[in-house]
Amino acid sequence: MKRSPLVAVLPLLILLSSCVDISMDITLNRDGSGTIALEYLVSQALESLGRLDGNERWNTIPVGRADFERTMDRLPGMKLLSFSSRDQGRYLATNAKMEFANLRALMAFLDSGGLRSSFQGDAAGGRITMTLSEGNGINNTALDKLIAEVSVSYFVRMSMTFPTEGSLNLTDAKGIQIHALPESLINPRGEQVSFIIPLYEVLSSTEGINVEFSW
Repeated sequence: MKRSPLVAVLPLLILLSSCVDISMDITLNRDGSGTIALEYLVSQALESLGRLDGNERWNTIPVGRADFERTMDRLPGMKLLSFSSRDQGRYLATNAKMEFANLRALMAFLDSGGLRSSFQGDAAGGRITMTLSEGNGINNTALDKLIAEVSVSYFVRMSMTFPTEGSLNLTDAKGIQIHALPESLINPRGEQVSFIIPLYEVLSSTEGINVEFSW
């Protein structure tokens, strides 16, 4: 059984309890090509599991250079430019820089199944929508406390740099605009837009969180 390519990279990293403090920076060129710089922490236990023969198909995200290379091989238009990792005790800090030839390749990397992201438009003007959280629809004090303890001091960071001015918009699962999230930093307009959201806010969201990048 072959391991499938990444599915909804950023949301998947958020949902995996072994991953914390996630950063993704996308640079888009005028012709729709560009680069992705990805950094995240993954547990040493998961990284070790990926080295065992017969177990690597169970890993849902790349945890080593070979994982990224195999993923790039299965995604036309994607190329791995650099990879590095460093030991941080219980966690392995993973850094990878990739190149995409067009927006189709970018979307295949972000969400090969098209389940948690979508794209409309073209290189000249378009909109990428990503679901960070579908929302759990309930308030659970005990669960919120547990999530807070696990995710304290960790953040989800993402930026997108455009060839011209672009915008960033946050909405809930119903499409209603989110104007503010506690302890979050949003840069909504400019040639580079970005957000920094506490991991706790994403994991404990009851209404859902969608991110829209437009240019």
